[in-house]
Amino acid sequence: MAVKTVKTAIPAAKSTAASASAKAEPSLRFYHSKALREKTHSVLSALESNPDHAQHGEAMADLVAELTEAGMDYYFMKPLKLAQVGFVGEQSARLGMSGAVKLISSVSRNYIVRMDKTQLLVVARYIRELA
Repeated sequence: MAVKTVKTAIPAAKSTAASASAKAEPSLRFYHSKALREKTHSVLSALESNPDHAQHGEAMADLVAELTEAGMDYYFMKPLKLAQVGFVGEQSARLGMSGAVKLISSVSRNYIVRMDKTQLLVVARYIRELA
């Protein structure tokens, strides 16, 4: 039996439709400190106002690492504390999460610091959409 391949044209408004569709989808977001919120706005605003500055990649990589750590803490450590798994359980989980965050941060840093200004602006826009 032959398989037909169907090609469809992708409309120019696809990204807008995809964005609207993504906003309608369920989501899980996390709360973080006001200090991290202010840092996020500061880093993103600096990048958006002067995208040619050479240090934006480093600042963005630092920000992503902090957001990753805050998210992991919110999604994994907070429930463990609420469940009262005990000191040893929390410390074991924290040690494992610390290693995971270091790995994720290292990998993301390698990519982020090499991004050009256009790519960094895309990441900044994405982070703003999450807020």
